[in-house]
Amino acid sequence: MSPVTVSRALAELAAEGLVTTRPGAGAFRAEPRGEAPRPVDTSWQEIALSAEPAGDQVPRSVDAAGVVATLAVPGPGVIELNGGYLHSDIQPERALGAALARAGRRPGAWGRPPVEGVPELRAWFAREIAGSGGPLAASDVLITAGGQSALTAALRALAAPGAPVLVESPTYPGMLAVARASGLRPVPVPLDADGVRTDLLADAFRVSGARLFVCQPLFQNPTGAVLAAARRREVLRVARAAGAFVIEDDFARLLVHGDTPPPPPTLIADDRDGTVVHVRSLTKATSANLRVGALAARGPVLDRLRAIQVVDSFFVPRPLQEAALELVGSPSWPRHLRLIAGELTARRNALTAALHQELPALAGPEAGPGPAYGHGPVPGGLYVPPGGYHLWLRLPDGTDEAALTGAALRAGVAVAAGRPYFAAEPPAAHLRLSFASASGTGEITEGVRRLRTACEELGVPVR
Repeated sequence: MSPVTVSRALAELAAEGLVTTRPGAGAFRAEPRGEAPRPVDTSWQEIALSAEPAGDQVPRSVDAAGVVATLAVPGPGVIELNGGYLHSDIQPERALGAALARAGRRPGAWGRPPVEGVPELRAWFAREIAGSGGPLAASDVLITAGGQSALTAALRALAAPGAPVLVESPTYPGMLAVARASGLRPVPVPLDADGVRTDLLADAFRVSGARLFVCQPLFQNPTGAVLAAARRREVLRVARAAGAFVIEDDFARLLVHGDTPPPPPTLIADDRDGTVVHVRSLTKATSANLRVGALAARGPVLDRLRAIQVVDSFFVPRPLQEAALELVGSPSWPRHLRLIAGELTARRNALTAALHQELPALAGPEAGPGPAYGHGPVPGGLYVPPGGYHLWLRLPDGTDEAALTGAALRAGVAVAAGRPYFAAEPPAAHLRLSFASASGTGEITEGVRRLRTACEELGVPVR
C-alpha cells in the first residue's frame, strides 16, 4: 500500500487512542485503556429542559424537523427531491477550488478581518442588492456566515423575546425554527397568486401589534410566488404605517431560469425610509459549504445588527470571504450563472412533464409564469415558477403527508412534507419537490415514478 495510506491509517489509529507515534522512533501500541467510564445519568435534563419559568410566553424547545429533513443526506439509491442545494454536477466546484487556492495566497488573507466584513466584498454585495449607483453603500452591508445566520441575527435584533412576528403562510421552515428558538411568536399571513395578501398584512399588524414582517418576495419558498408590483409598494406602505421593519429574504435571486426575463429589483432598492432589512447569500447558487451572505440595512438598526453579529460569531473567516471575492470576480462566475439558469430550466421542465405524465390528478392543469412576473400559484393547478428550485404540490383532501413521505422513502425517493412550512394549521396537505438536488432530468423522472408507486400504495389518486 502507498505511504499516504499508511500515514492516514496511523493517524486514524492515533486519533482513536490505539497507537502512539514518536518521531524518529515509529508507531507503538498504546497502553491499554482503564476501566470503561460509567454511563452518565441524564434523566434530570428532561425536567430542566421542560420547566418553563412563569414569565416565558413561548416554549424554549426548538423543532428543527423541517430543516433537518432538507439537510439530511439520502441513503444509497434514494433519489433526492427534497434538497435545498444544487447537485454537485452543477456546482462550480473547479471554480470554487481555484478561488479558494488563490484566496489563500492573497497578502493578509489569514489576518483577522473587520467584524463588518472585507470592504471589497461588502461593496460587491451593495451593488448586487441595489444596483450600481443604487441607495446602498458598502457601509450599509454586513458580511454573515450565510443566509441562515443573517436571518437569525435580523430576527434577534428586531424583535424581543415573546414578541409576534408576521410571516408568509406557507413559508421557509428554517425561518420559523429560528423565530421560535429566539422566543418569537410567528403569526401567519396568507399568500395568493400575487404574493402576500397586503390587505391581510395590514390587519395582522393591527391585531397582533407586530413590528416585524419576514417575506421572500422573489421565488418564495415553498410556493415559488413572485410579489406583484402593486403589492411591493403596498408592503412598504403598510409596514411604514405600522412603524415596522420588513426582512426581505432574497435567497434565490441568482436562480432565475433561462427562459424568463430578469427579475424585478429588490424591495430595499425601492425603500426610501429604511424599512427593509435585506438578506442575501451566495450559498444557493454555489455550494452548501460556501456559507457567505450579507445583511443590508440603513440607519441605527445597522448598529444593532452589527452588535448581534459580533456577539454571535465575531466575524466570518477571512479566507472564506476572500474566496468569495475571487469567485464572483472571475470570468467563470457569469458562465456558471448561465449554466445553472439552463440546467434549472431543463430540470423544472422534466419535473413538470413527469408530474403530468405520472400524477395528473395531483398536478392538475398547468399554469406557467407567462412573460411577466407576479403570476403566482393557481388554485387547482401546478404553478411553474420563473426561478428557484422547487414546485409546491397540493395533495388530495385527507392525504396523510407523513405516511406519503414515508412510503416515498421506501420506494426510493425523498420528498418534503408540507406541514413544516406552516406556522399554524395548514389549509391542505402538500409536498414540496426540489429539482436542483437530483443528478439530472433522468433521475427526476424516475423519482416521480417512485412517488407514484408510493401514492398507489396508500390509495392516493394519481389519475
